[in-house]
Amino acid sequence: MTSHPTDTPQAPGSPAIKTRRFSVSLVWIVPIVAVLVGISLVVHSILQQGPTITLNFKTGSGLTANKTEVKYRNVVIGQVTDVALSDDQKSVNATVQLAKQAESFTRADSQFWVVRPRIGAGGVSGIDTLLSGDYIGADIGQSETRAKQFKGLENPPPITYGEPGKRFTLHTQTLGSLDIGSPVYYRKIEVGQVVAYELDAEGKGVNVEVFVHAPNDAYVTENTRFWNASGIDLSVGANGFALKTESLSSMLVGGIAFRAPPYSPNDKPADEARTFELFDDQDSALAPPNGEGQYMALRFDQALRGLKVGAPVEFLGVEFGKVVSINLDFDAKKRSFPLNVGIVIYPQLLGQAHTKLLKVMNHDPNDEAAGVQLIGSFIENGLRAQARSGNLLTGQLYIALDFYPKADKVKFDPSLRPVSIPTIPGNLEQLQEKLENIVNKINQLPIERIAGNLDSNLVELRKGLTQFNAKTLPGVQNTLADVSKTLQSASSTLAEDSPQREQLTQTLDELGRMSRSLRELSDYLGRHPESLIRGRPDNAAPLDLQGPPRK
Repeated sequence: MTSHPTDTPQAPGSPAIKTRRFSVSLVWIVPIVAVLVGISLVVHSILQQGPTITLNFKTGSGLTANKTEVKYRNVVIGQVTDVALSDDQKSVNATVQLAKQAESFTRADSQFWVVRPRIGAGGVSGIDTLLSGDYIGADIGQSETRAKQFKGLENPPPITYGEPGKRFTLHTQTLGSLDIGSPVYYRKIEVGQVVAYELDAEGKGVNVEVFVHAPNDAYVTENTRFWNASGIDLSVGANGFALKTESLSSMLVGGIAFRAPPYSPNDKPADEARTFELFDDQDSALAPPNGEGQYMALRFDQALRGLKVGAPVEFLGVEFGKVVSINLDFDAKKRSFPLNVGIVIYPQLLGQAHTKLLKVMNHDPNDEAAGVQLIGSFIENGLRAQARSGNLLTGQLYIALDFYPKADKVKFDPSLRPVSIPTIPGNLEQLQEKLENIVNKINQLPIERIAGNLDSNLVELRKGLTQFNAKTLPGVQNTLADVSKTLQSASSTLAEDSPQREQLTQTLDELGRMSRSLRELSDYLGRHPESLIRGRPDNAAPLDLQGPPRK
């Protein structure tokens, strides 16, 4: 920049003033413009630059500085600028530069995870990364607080992007084959999945968190029952075989099904985060409420092979309890080993019979002493317990309570706890006892003496037949021969066309047939002398006692 003196008009009587004029060279215009553009770009970059956050992962697999992107709904919202070990060298910190419009992802409950090809309970995911490479997935949170440090997830969350629906907590004794991503079914249609699980506060069960997508979450009501539909439910018991499964997917990765009981009056949709019980199977889930259980004791003197814990207890064919214990005991007086069986019954499962019984007997179910007296009256009227066969193929037994008015009287002791119900032998034991009595009676018969008498009678019979064949039969035959000769002589003296001659000829024929019949009878008795005692068998060849037909 240079200055040039300029001449200005000078007022009369005033001193002369010298001035300089500055000018800008055209050479400096381009650099000045470039500087201004650069400053504007820097300012714009600073204004558009988003926050910087740090993600902590167990490993750096799939993370590359200045290459790995952060995406939300498959849109890039940031990039990894640095990957380094943590201070304790037990994990990896990934520094992420977010875009300005992604500033809301700094909320404290936002989630980040590495997207890579995975095969899990929820299916196959991350296939697109085989070509584009791994990237970091993100899901915005709802918290009002902000954070700079985040713990990266090792597995993608099952519910992302603010999916509408409700979460519920299910309590069960064991997790079984369930896992994060296992499906949730309603009437065999997948409507949700398992999103988390953990042990309960006491460590005696498992809390499973499920998410049901809208609008199907409205089907989860206050009376809804959940049950484990994992794998193949094959049960073999006193009630026979039962095979159930929800779907092919549940057979492989497990699953949960839910439904309200058929009769659920005034049912309302369940609130968010409501806790339900997770039953083992559909039958137990949809069964009516058991009510208060009553424990009772049974004592059997016979073996009960096939009776298992959990076997049903029935009253007049209606199941209303189960076997809870089976213990072997020793009776010092009888020197035997009886079985003590513990059962629990739920009278409320008898339905209207239980309601009417309480009304007729004016019985208070909360009065334990009155309940014991009621059972005592039933026992006095013949109430007995019996182990019966429920399945001939498997040999499974169940306990049946029924009235046997002719059963032996038993003195009831109301002071015993739990209440003891008398027992009677089972059907098979009774049949076995009858068969043993029949066998014992047969064994008491003098079989050997009877057989000896029969042998001696047969010997005497043979001797008699021998004498008959040797002496009596030849004499009879000789007599018949003499009579035949006499009749023939008489016939020769008669006229050929006389009636007397014709009658004489018929008489001779009858004598011939009689002689042949006697010989055949003698031969048959000689071969089968026992026929005189047992009779002639039905399949024996007929004897021709009449001789050949007349001509």
